[in-house]
Parts: sequence; structure tokens; C-alpha cells
Amino acid sequence: MRIKIEREVMVPDPIKLERCRRTPDLGPRILFFSGGTALKKTSSVLAQFTHNSIHVITPFDSGGSSAVIRNQFNMLAVGDIRNRLMALADQSVLGNPEIYRLFAYRLPKDAGEEELRAEFEEMMCCRHPLVRNIPAPMRKIIRNHFIQFADFMGDFNLRGASIGNLILTAGYLTNRRHIDPVIYIFSKLVEVRGIVRPTVNKDVHLAAELEDGSFVVGQHLLTGKEASPLSSGIKKLWLAEHLDDSTPCTVQIRNKMKVLINSAELICYPLGSFYSSVVANLLPVGIGKAISDTRCPKIFTPNTGTDPELKGHSLTDQIHKLLYYLRKDDPENITVSDVLNFVLVDSVNGIYPGGVDKKEINKLGIQVIDCELVSEESTPYLDPLLLSQALLSLT
Repeated sequence: MRIKIEREVMVPDPIKLERCRRTPDLGPRILFFSGGTALKKTSSVLAQFTHNSIHVITPFDSGGSSAVIRNQFNMLAVGDIRNRLMALADQSVLGNPEIYRLFAYRLPKDAGEEELRAEFEEMMCCRHPLVRNIPAPMRKIIRNHFIQFADFMGDFNLRGASIGNLILTAGYLTNRRHIDPVIYIFSKLVEVRGIVRPTVNKDVHLAAELEDGSFVVGQHLLTGKEASPLSSGIKKLWLAEHLDDSTPCTVQIRNKMKVLINSAELICYPLGSFYSSVVANLLPVGIGKAISDTRCPKIFTPNTGTDPELKGHSLTDQIHKLLYYLRKDDPENITVSDVLNFVLVDSVNGIYPGGVDKKEINKLGIQVIDCELVSEESTPYLDPLLLSQALLSLT
């Protein structure tokens, strides 16, 4: 029998936080829809309080070393997945620090091809110091992944390659292009304290229509990091099969993703690039329905400061956009309260485009929780500890 009980919540709640800190193995299942970078520090802090957080990661990155791997092997992006796995890894002596150092290592960007191939060969033969000191049998497991990658490598450009990305790629290719088995192995090797999954296991890309009527395809062109910031605001986002074609494609989530979402005790749409990290995760068919079917609090923690993807968007605009994508599976039957209940802000110390219009937000049936989230050290950004404490208190 399930009983619904409504209660007041203190934010932050020192008693609840201490319980979590003492027994993180029994900590709450907070689920995030995000990319790999902006939530990295918060994920590391959160792992001190719960080992059960769930991280649904966008696999649509089309820039940096992820692009090199995607172009070579026609696969989803693994860079953000690796980033989050490493953020949640136990870096203490109780974990596997030798493996962590190896997976965090990148081959030199300025080395020649022969030098890069020689260093990779040293790793594969366990002569490299980063591999040699790893205890058996884990060293053998990792060596097998190097050997597997070598079988597929061909003319792959190793310059600046992340070893963690190569391990994930090798496992993916040898497991019939299934990503979950290699994430499981990776998680065990570095003692990951949480669950990390891509939204979908598909080789597709982000496409956008801008307010000026132009189209952009590729995540790397949206963020303002690897290309110039967009000259016009984003009007609409969808998925496309190819970087040279903006034609929309339909991607469905697997049943196991629905089950994972349904297990959450709190769902958070967190800080990060608004479109390419947060909204991107909501594009596959079935995500909104799975969220609406999950009976737990749903919270939006908007960025403070500047996000190049939010050109022309106020905070209220962001909420309306978020609701559009959350309800798109069935807009007639999915209500606002099914997918978004709270907006978590720090109106005193945070910087939000257009300010925090609490009356307009409340009219949507969404409650604004206004508390300290920006510290003197983190300003103008959200403080990872303060954000973690607020979210844990709301579970």
C-alpha cells in the first residue's frame, strides 16, 4: 500500500544531510538530465552524500576528441559519459587511484604519429608506468581493451585522445555496439558511486532552427565553445541523422531507460548549456512520458551568469521552452505539474536573464524555491556544495 504524505521541507535540512553523509550507500536516487562538464563538480560533491544518483547524459556531442571517435567509428559520443563516470569515481585509496589516473590521461596533442603509436603500444604491452602499476587482474582487463581497440584502430588519430574514451570505445565495439556493458565494467574499475547512462545508444546529432530562420546542425556549433557564439537565438531543437542534413529523425528511448527514470526519487533539470545539455536529453520520444509517469518532485536549477545558447531568453522563457519539450510526447494529457514542480534559484546572489519573475512562474503552477546557492567563492556560478545540499534536502 502506498500512502501520499505532504510535509514541509527545510532547505538545507542539516539532519537529512548528516544522515546522507553517514550512509551514502542508502542515499537518495536523484536523477539528472545533463551534459558532461557543468555538473562535474556538483556530481563529485554529491557522491559524498549518495552513491545512488542517476545521470542521464546526452550522447550527441560533435566536437573535440569525441568528434574524432564518432567520425571514425560511427557511434554515439562517449566523452561526456566518461567525464561523468570520472566525476563520480572514488578517488581515495579505497578506490582504484592507479586506474583513475590512467583513464584521466590524454595522449599528447603535439606529438608525432610514431611517438603516439609507440606510447599506445607501451600501454597495450603493460610497459607504460600508468598501466604497469595497476594491480592484477584489473591490469589484464584493461590490457584486453587496449588490444581490442588496436584491432579496430586503423588510421585513427591518437593526438590528444583520452584513454578513458578509448577504453569505452573498445568495449562498445566488441560488445556488438552495446554501451551498457562497457559502462558497467568502467564503473567497477574506477569504483563509480552512482549510475551513468546515455539517453539513447544512437549515432545522431543536434539540429536547430534559429530565430533568423537559419539552420545549424552539430552540438559543437551551438555551445559557443568551439565556434563563434550564435548570432541569433535558438527557436527550436531536434535530432538529425547526419551533420550535413537537418532533416528531423525520430529516436525512441528503450524500456530500460523508462524503468531507470521511474526509479528516481527526485528529477533535476540542472545547470549546463540549456539546449545542448538539458533540452537535448528530452528530445528522444518517450522521455517526457516517462518523466510524467514518475511520482517524485521535478526541479529546474537554471544557470546563473551567461549561457551563449540562451541569447534572447529570459528565465521565464527558459521555463516555457523546458515545458514544451517535456510535454511534447502528449501535450494534451501531460500537465505542467506532471513534469515540473519547482524552480530552484538564488535571487540575491545569482544572475538570471530578465530576473526572477515569481508571480509569472507561480501562475504556471510552479513553485519558486529561493535560497542561497551562490557562494562568495563560486560567484557568479552555483556553488556545488550548496546546490547538492538543497537537492538532497528536497528528496
